[in-house]
Amino acid sequence: MMLAMDVSGSMSEPDMVLGSQAVERLTAAKAVLADFLDRRAGDRVGLLVFGDRAYTLTPITPDLASVRDQLRDSVVGLAGRETAIGDAIALAVKRLRSQPEGQRVLILLTDGVSNAGVLEPLRAAELARAEGVRVHTVAFGSDGSMRLFGIPIASDRDPVDEATLRKIAEMTGGRFFRARDTDELAGIYAELDQLEPIAAKGPSLRPRNERYAWPLGLALLLGALAWLWPERRR
Repeated sequence: MMLAMDVSGSMSEPDMVLGSQAVERLTAAKAVLADFLDRRAGDRVGLLVFGDRAYTLTPITPDLASVRDQLRDSVVGLAGRETAIGDAIALAVKRLRSQPEGQRVLILLTDGVSNAGVLEPLRAAELARAEGVRVHTVAFGSDGSMRLFGIPIASDRDPVDEATLRKIAEMTGGRFFRARDTDELAGIYAELDQLEPIAAKGPSLRPRNERYAWPLGLALLLGALAWLWPERRR
């Protein structure tokens, strides 16, 4: 499984709540993803971030502690201020090619519209479909509207491109989700945890039966007999 997280400039928007405190979108997303990783013990997970470009922070690995460390250290603008959704999908497909069929999964979280990168999102979705990669897309963030005395006011900020994200999920056999706050996002990743059960098992432990006592006892007995043997005493 690959996790793709948007770290573009809009992820600094402080419109989320975490523990009764207002936080940036990226802070909320990192907290939810950290909980998700805690539930994936025994799985192999990789992490990539994207902005102007897409970068792999950790390859697919069973070392989820390393994935959490890289997730924790991610900051807004790490990969640029724009949003290259197509490039993020293409990079994830490249990383997932070596995984068994049926276990190639990408969960992509973004709060914006693709406006950077080399590859168009739907073209990247075609590549994912050809490689058997299921792409679950998560649209995160408020709907872009503001209210004044309870009256909605249009905002000049671009909303999340729900239509494209939904199409990407449909093309690849994945699911589309919409989260407008931290609680909804946590519920989505809990559902994804059920949709994509862990395929790899943790290391099996073979029960160990200690048998060293028998040869040790025999050695002690022979040693005592040798000491007590009359020839030995003379």
